[in-house]
Amino acid sequence: MTKIRVLIVDDQALVRAGFRMILESEEEIEIVGEAGDGLEALEAVRELRPDVVLMDIRMPNLDGLEATRRILDADGDGPRVLMLTTFDLDEYVYEALRAGASGFLLKDTPPEQLVAAIHVIAS
Repeated sequence: MTKIRVLIVDDQALVRAGFRMILESEEEIEIVGEAGDGLEALEAVRELRPDVVLMDIRMPNLDGLEATRRILDADGDGPRVLMLTTFDLDEYVYEALRAGASGFLLKDTPPEQLVAAIHVIAS
């Protein structure tokens, strides 16, 4: 069975650690790396070739929306992006989808829904 390779992108180390703990318990998911902002995410995607990027929207240096646009513009066979935010605002959902994201979740989503969303967009 091929594992789904996941990159976690969030400017808060505790949030990244929480996602890592949830996802490392899943046999079908492998965490290949983490990034603290959109610029780090661009480099990590090039180096690590993840299948799925968990991307926070609001980050310093380069936000998740612009990072998603650049990741998906750069490579026709790039990863799927699952946007994450603490803000339940319709404008973010629309912007994330316009940027090319495959999905959108709130950070307070139950762990099993996060795992299910990763499986859905990876396939």
